[in-house]
Amino acid sequence: MQKNEVFHTIIAAMTAEGAGLCRVDGMAVFVPGTAVGDECEIRIVKVLRNYAFGRLERLLSPAPCRAAPRCPVSTQCGGCVFQHLSYEEELRVKTQRVRDALDRIAGTPDLPLEPILAASSPERYRNKCQFPIGLDRDGRLTLGFYAVHSHRIVNAASCLLQPEVFDCAAEAFRAWFAESGESVYDERTHTGALRHLFLRIGEPAGEVAVCVVANAEKLRAEARLVARLREAVPGLTGVALNTNTANTNVILGQKDRVLWGKASVRAALCGLEFEIGPHAFFQVNRAQAERLYQKAAEYAGLTGGETLLDLYCGAGTIGLSMADRVKKVIGVEVVPEAVGNARENARRNGIENAEFLCADAAEAASTLLARGERPDVVILDPPRKGCAEALVGTVAEMQPSRVVYVSCDPATLARDLARFAALGYRAEKAAPVDMFPRTAHVETVVRLSQEVNP
Repeated sequence: MQKNEVFHTIIAAMTAEGAGLCRVDGMAVFVPGTAVGDECEIRIVKVLRNYAFGRLERLLSPAPCRAAPRCPVSTQCGGCVFQHLSYEEELRVKTQRVRDALDRIAGTPDLPLEPILAASSPERYRNKCQFPIGLDRDGRLTLGFYAVHSHRIVNAASCLLQPEVFDCAAEAFRAWFAESGESVYDERTHTGALRHLFLRIGEPAGEVAVCVVANAEKLRAEARLVARLREAVPGLTGVALNTNTANTNVILGQKDRVLWGKASVRAALCGLEFEIGPHAFFQVNRAQAERLYQKAAEYAGLTGGETLLDLYCGAGTIGLSMADRVKKVIGVEVVPEAVGNARENARRNGIENAEFLCADAAEAASTLLARGERPDVVILDPPRKGCAEALVGTVAEMQPSRVVYVSCDPATLARDLARFAALGYRAEKAAPVDMFPRTAHVETVVRLSQEVNP
């Protein structure tokens, strides 16, 4: 097989990243933008020792599950890898991804897998957006998204995953830039001002906050920026400037200045109210987060007398959503700002049976064990890398009756389920949740129970 060769083939499967998979002369070839059942011609673009990458050259006979992408820049942006599939097929692919990980990595082929919790709509679900700002070769403003595996900005007038009010804010920002004469940050030279446009909407109230991230403490024509945004953005409650002068890929700096109104928005989740500022963590798909939390509470089997340990608790939303069904909630998070958010969220909602600790999850679990805390239920919601092996051992040593594992990566989830199984905790059932439609991500909730030796 050589680069630029063209082959006639049929796509047989999908990868976790949303690319089609076919075999040519016995070699696996990955082809983005294809669907299972597509009969097509592909051009080989890269050949490695055991596999190759191809590009769709000509679609000869489209698969029944194929759909026309509704986003004009989906192939350039690379964020929505399933835009070319029906939503039903996307859900099937994601379910299969979870099933494969449970079977092959966790070794649990008999684990009951509930039907995936689908979103009511695969569009307009995000309540947060971070547009990188740049200039094209002709010196014109680019505002959109980084192309996949690069820092090249794909200019986007709209994104189907975000509310239309964000489009209004971006358009007003473009108009202000054209008349302000403000400079744009260059990450190579570390000069210029404008870095990101950060937007948030609080649901269901509809409050919108705009935050401009800049390599500066002051912008040109700030009053004009506020006026443009107030005129264009329904529900606008505030405009802020975040100063980030560090040479880093981290979006937000530590210093905020409110130009008008307030920098935060009000949001509701599972009957609780939250005030969400630029630095606060909050689920970007509120509707699906509520369904995920409801499933986690169902798996926790709470009766009112339990001590609930919420590890990797973030701003405390999972534990706080269950506080009225337990005796005590203990949340653990390593990010100080998130712990502060969690404590404020508890205070705001009048929750007095919640305690939040700022510590590494494994260290905090060991500390709690040493002080005699024996949680009845442990909630785990780790980052993509999953749980540290030491943490799995410490959780098992606490001997909770049940563990509820909320995962954003099926592979690391399956690895950790195998570790728990070796320590006497058996996975009983699992449910995939489509938190981020059109993207490659899928969440999974699993209930584990302590095996009782006869």
